[in-house]
Amino acid sequence: MNTKIFRIALLIIAIPLLVILGVTMFTDRQYAMISLLIVVLSFVPFFLTFEKRGGSNTKKVIILAVMVALSVTGRFIFYVIPFFKPVTAIVVICAIYFGPEMGFLCGSLSALLSNLYFAQGPWTPFQMFSWGLIGLLAGIISKQLKNSKISLAIFGAFAGVLFSFVMDIWGVLWIDGTFNLARYLTALVTAIPITVIYVVSNVVFLIFIIKPLGSKLERIKTKYGI
Repeated sequence: MNTKIFRIALLIIAIPLLVILGVTMFTDRQYAMISLLIVVLSFVPFFLTFEKRGGSNTKKVIILAVMVALSVTGRFIFYVIPFFKPVTAIVVICAIYFGPEMGFLCGSLSALLSNLYFAQGPWTPFQMFSWGLIGLLAGIISKQLKNSKISLAIFGAFAGVLFSFVMDIWGVLWIDGTFNLARYLTALVTAIPITVIYVVSNVVFLIFIIKPLGSKLERIKTKYGI
């Protein structure tokens, strides 16, 4: 139980603190170092969940690589439709079937690797944490999400709002490096149209791909004893 608490605390406390710390370092392009440190910290809980059997560990890494590749590819394919992407849905599905730690890592790596094409910047650590947090939360309530499409749709909508809320923190800090509540509330209001697209996108992709992708992941888990 203590190990589980440590794993979760590392993801929801240490990484956000690292992201906030990095705000003061963006001008020197040190956001790249922050992104790398986020990946390192994200891997720690992931490897702590490994079983003693080496074969199972290898399969987890392979599945993670495939899920991240699907997420990154999906972001590329839907590039022409602003803010309408399957990234969140794939991260959530990964977390539902393989747990919160793997969900967090899938989200953070999806942001980092896809930004090699979409451009890295001081926003990258915020995207890594946003998608990672969504994966973490989805993994924690995976049973409810797997057994109820209504719960899945509600979570998809929540994830869209959460992503927007976290990224608007970056938008406020970007102006002068300080957080202003009034400015943040203004950003939330002006971002409502984009947030609505996030919400719709998440719900649509989750509802349509949870069954085909989920059934394949379930068979993989059963076949290889993961």
